[in-house]
Amino acid sequence: MLIQMNSSWHHQLTDEFEKPYFEKLTTFVEREYATHKCFPQSSQIFAAFNHCSFDNVKVVIIGQDPYHGLGQANGLCFSVNDGVAFPPSLVNIFKEIQTDLGLPIPISGNLERWADQGVLLLNATLTVRESEAGSHQNQGWETFTDAVIQKISESKEKVVFLLWGGFAKKKGAKINRAKHYVLETGHPSPLSANRGLWFGNKHFSKTNAFLKSIGSEEIQW
Repeated sequence: MLIQMNSSWHHQLTDEFEKPYFEKLTTFVEREYATHKCFPQSSQIFAAFNHCSFDNVKVVIIGQDPYHGLGQANGLCFSVNDGVAFPPSLVNIFKEIQTDLGLPIPISGNLERWADQGVLLLNATLTVRESEAGSHQNQGWETFTDAVIQKISESKEKVVFLLWGGFAKKKGAKINRAKHYVLETGHPSPLSANRGLWFGNKHFSKTNAFLKSIGSEEIQW
């Protein structure tokens, strides 16, 4: 597995790449991509890091698994490639932005535009087999992404962490809340949103209000 990652991240995570678990993970991913259809395409596995350098991280959104349908995943959580129909969670994210900020639903579900502004769109697991949700879980990715979150928490200040749903809340348990701004709500999936756990959270306006308060540029959602 070629670690195609922005140099600022490479510098921060060098120790992780040398640990035994990462070597096992690399072997696993290479074997999976050689023998099965997997997503995202190999050049996009670390796309979240390439669109948002370590120095530029202002906001972190934590997802679980890449989309496992053909042509959907592009290496950023909740994001899909241009021209791909919006999955239900993304539809609900855009609906909340529309209500919260009065912005129209965008034409594309490609969230690279967010990442390029400093939003790290981090899945807990960075790869998956086609049509097999969770198929690459418990192989080492979670250990790696825990290290990423910890590194941000320890080395940076005043980052906004958006934790959506139980899984993300658990993943963000070790964030230093004295140094960072942490917002929690339900998951944007229909199951959660239809139970009243997502809509009305105003995470997007709250994020921008906080960024403005610290003299940082707001995100154009």
